[in-house]
Amino acid sequence: MSPVSLSRSMSLLRRAALGVTAALSLAGCAGPSIQDYAQEQPRLDLRQYFNGPLTAHGMFTDRSGQVVKRFTVRMTGSWQGNEGTLDEHFVYSDGSTQQRVWHIRHLGDGRYSGRADDVVGEAQGESAGNAIRWRYVLALPVNGRVWNVHMDDWMFLMDERILLNRTAMSKFGLHLGDVTLAFVKE
Repeated sequence: MSPVSLSRSMSLLRRAALGVTAALSLAGCAGPSIQDYAQEQPRLDLRQYFNGPLTAHGMFTDRSGQVVKRFTVRMTGSWQGNEGTLDEHFVYSDGSTQQRVWHIRHLGDGRYSGRADDVVGEAQGESAGNAIRWRYVLALPVNGRVWNVHMDDWMFLMDERILLNRTAMSKFGLHLGDVTLAFVKE
């Protein structure tokens, strides 16, 4: 085999190896489905859990896992039929405050939609068993600019009072960090 043919063969082999590695990496990125939790108990009904006063404690972590900010949220949920409102009041560890009011609609079959002033478009939610997954774009102020950040929000009901929430934040497909929250129903 000539040096040129050998070089060409090695190049093809490297490309094939890179293709297989990329395919395996993508397969490893496949996340859980909401149906993976369909048999889990206690069953989460958003209309029931987010009805009345609640408190949550949470934190933002950057992509290295470092805690960037901590916060407490006091909220009140109310529902009339399939239309709900969740009024959230945040107090952050740096002393800043924020309010967000969610307007949520139950669409049937475990599906929900939601709107808030700092949400771009409409949030989409689906639930099964003890879990719900919310996906939306949040207009997030960062150093005087506003970034549209994709939020992949998973909530899991632990018992009648406790709900855990983990949100992966990304932009252009790049993981920016996570939000971790523990809700307590009062």
